[in-house]
Amino acid sequence: MTFVGLLDKSYARVYLTIELNTETNHPMSPDRLSATFSALADPTRRAILARLASGEVSVTELAEPFDMSLPAVTKHLKVLERAGLISRGREAQWRPCRIEAAPLRDVADWVEHYRRFWEQSLDRLDDYLKQLQAKEKKRGRKKK
Repeated sequence: MTFVGLLDKSYARVYLTIELNTETNHPMSPDRLSATFSALADPTRRAILARLASGEVSVTELAEPFDMSLPAVTKHLKVLERAGLISRGREAQWRPCRIEAAPLRDVADWVEHYRRFWEQSLDRLDDYLKQLQAKEKKRGRKKK
């Protein structure tokens, strides 16, 4: 394949990626995906989600292991809530928080595409290395 052919193929991939991410009926719009990644970027918020994965917990219970004030934890919860990663309820005095896994599934689906891309790339590299090794073996036999 020529350089121009490779360039065209790369351009097509970029175009397809942009098209998939901006399509209006796409289940995970770029803004939602960005909000999810932004919320996941902070280790405190990831720790909160890890805790919520085992069940509903009150805000006070969520704040216990962190060396920060309750209002600081509440700010993290608001970011997670805006990203759709948690929901907060109200039952009398109890304010339960629960994980909402749909945005995480959307992120996993998005990442899966790139995992397959890298697997295929590594498979092609492996095939190429095997071809080179086979050629080297043939050359080595001819020298003897």
